[in-house]
Amino acid sequence: MEENFAIIDDEEKAERKKAEEEEQKEKYKIEDAEANSDNIDFMREALHNDGSWVVAYASDRILSDKEFMKEAVQIDGQLLYYASPDLRDDKEIVLEAVKNKGLIIKYVSKRLRNDKDVAIAALSQSTGYSIYLEDEVKKDPEVDAILNPKTEE
Repeated sequence: MEENFAIIDDEEKAERKKAEEEEQKEKYKIEDAEANSDNIDFMREALHNDGSWVVAYASDRILSDKEFMKEAVQIDGQLLYYASPDLRDDKEIVLEAVKNKGLIIKYVSKRLRNDKDVAIAALSQSTGYSIYLEDEVKKDPEVDAILNPKTEE
């Protein structure tokens, strides 16, 4: 006996995916984020389901958790904004955030805005981010080469 299988076209797949995404977004409400502000499992689940905005409601304990914040900034570099001051001065966390979202360089500690690796990560996305770097790091030959490329004549 031959069975008929419905062929789902790309448009229908896209519509289903959009509906699923909307359902996920509705899953996370402000009240839930507030009630779960110290629940790292809730925060992690939201982070991985297009609900990264809930991190804005996370407790200081979670915002100071290096493992969680590393995961968060790999998904959305902008989340470094909410990280504890210690983590905004942690090179590993900062590099992950800046590689993901160069503009976040403006919320990085002054010490790391003077770090060559952090500078290069930001400048590789836009040389315009140089306004947030410390003057000293701009003198580094590699950083200077990005900011002032040599033109061949």
